[in-house]
Amino acid sequence: MGKNILGISAFYHDSAAALVVDGQIVAAAQEERFTRIKHDHNFPKLAADYCLNEAGITAADLDFVVFYEKPFLKFDRLLETYLAFVPQGLKSFLSAMPLWLKQKLHLPREIKKGLGGEYKKKVVFTGHHESHAASAFFPSPFEEAAILTLDGVGEWDTSTIGSGRGNKIEIHKALHFPHSLGLLYSAFTYFSGFRVNSGEYKLMGLAPYGKPKYKDIILNELLDLKEDGSFAMEMDFFNYCQGLTMTNRRFAELFDGPPRKSESNITEREMNLAASIQVVTEEIVFRMARTARELTGLPHLCIAGGVALNCVANGKLLREKIFDRLWVQPAAGDAGGALGGAIFVHHQLLGAERKVNHEDSMAGSFLGPKHQNSEIYKFLQEKMIPHHYFEKEEDLLDQIAGSIASEKVVGWFQGRMEFGPRALGARSIIGDARSEKMQSQMNLRIKFRESFRPFAPSVLREDVGQYFGLEEDSPYMLLVAPVKEEIRTELSEQDQENMKDPNLIQRVNVKRSSIPAVTHVDMSARVQTVDESRNGRYYQLIRKFKEKTGSGVIINTSFNIRGEPIVCTPQDAYRCFIATDMDILVLENYVLYKTEQPEESKEVREKYIKSFKLD
Repeated sequence: MGKNILGISAFYHDSAAALVVDGQIVAAAQEERFTRIKHDHNFPKLAADYCLNEAGITAADLDFVVFYEKPFLKFDRLLETYLAFVPQGLKSFLSAMPLWLKQKLHLPREIKKGLGGEYKKKVVFTGHHESHAASAFFPSPFEEAAILTLDGVGEWDTSTIGSGRGNKIEIHKALHFPHSLGLLYSAFTYFSGFRVNSGEYKLMGLAPYGKPKYKDIILNELLDLKEDGSFAMEMDFFNYCQGLTMTNRRFAELFDGPPRKSESNITEREMNLAASIQVVTEEIVFRMARTARELTGLPHLCIAGGVALNCVANGKLLREKIFDRLWVQPAAGDAGGALGGAIFVHHQLLGAERKVNHEDSMAGSFLGPKHQNSEIYKFLQEKMIPHHYFEKEEDLLDQIAGSIASEKVVGWFQGRMEFGPRALGARSIIGDARSEKMQSQMNLRIKFRESFRPFAPSVLREDVGQYFGLEEDSPYMLLVAPVKEEIRTELSEQDQENMKDPNLIQRVNVKRSSIPAVTHVDMSARVQTVDESRNGRYYQLIRKFKEKTGSGVIINTSFNIRGEPIVCTPQDAYRCFIATDMDILVLENYVLYKTEQPEESKEVREKYIKSFKLD
């Protein structure tokens, strides 16, 4: 009989649970999707319950529960850091200690309590970056590969270079706290007025609007960067070791004034800061990757850790040809550590054979809950919500593809929910990538977020070469690729003037290609390749859209509003649908039209939006 192993990540950022049964990834989900608390850090009780229910077992049936990092080693790092900065670190120390003394130093107790007292065996602890490395390599399609892990900090490590062969991984080299690429990027996220641990995407999206004018200052004043990608940070400019902010007064003096206040206007300075730190990040990643190739001699690379979600760097790394192929864990952040810990125990500690799935052992990252038509019908009936049922899938796809072609915005809810930060066609908001107005409309009227934020294209795998310069599959939307020259639009004189406008909306609205809604200002796009075996119904929808329009590309953005986790249940989806300017909601075989819904007062809509903490 196979082993049942539950992985847990919790108490810092993006708590999650993942279940591995006899080496197979059965289920995985973030706690935030169930509690509706963005980046919920509490014990993932609901996510764990879901994973156990999906496998039809209880906590008593588990052979191992594994936590994704070593708390005592992390506590050692915190104490040493606080002592090194006495007395400046006192406020940060007093803020952190109560939670550590009450909860984090008693994780076996907390985990067993979270599992309802049913689990009686020992709790296993893996290293933070071991968990990342395991999540990167073991589910990958490679028999052997180099491994790169990059994030803020685990226990002491902030980046590692390793290798995986068969059922074993090995760490060869590590960079240690406080020198951290993830924390460096987060410092610029904070300084640019975005929230740390959630605003990094915004900084990456802002980068193409600026110029890397601060690159040399970063490399000369903040870093001592070595050829192998290792570096030392000049800590006199940072405050995260001893304080409650990322940067300090000296950092502000270096970069032309105080940090931008959240929600204030974004200026050229922030655009240039974003461009500068992005270029520096890419250079560090390239150097680490070259070192990994030299150390291991292996032709393929696997990546995980929060920095691995920088899809711009990933795309450029692929085009650098340092490695023949690249595989990025779709849940690359701490949530993925739950999966990495579980699968590490199975292969590394128990020595179980690894059978490589050359297609996709992550099952497209569709590892969350699915809701049956019968459950959806019950909800719609109880709430007396107007709806249409499509018995034939062909008819539903034809209807929705036609609506997208008519510039309708569709909430698309079907199949198992995605694991990780990206919506991949199960919990997505979709639209016509050919529309010139769609990007700004979806950002401002549906997502309630900054107008400059780019949207991603979902493209039929067989058509990707017609639109994008991408040689590798990108099923998890983690590679940015250039838009093909053939579909780019020559800018008029007015467009060229608009591209210089400090008002970002003017720049966003410039038509740059035949798929303007997904073409970023630098002629790039964050691509998701869609194929039938992995994506099923979503693939068929895009195929139907292509039959009607000749285009194999649509917009895909996550089904949520700003400040809210991606929707999990039909109830979540309906609330989001009603509160936004979406036109249509698809819940499996049920289709809801906004024009047929009961009149919602302005107060109800505003109350819903205000119920989430927006940054």
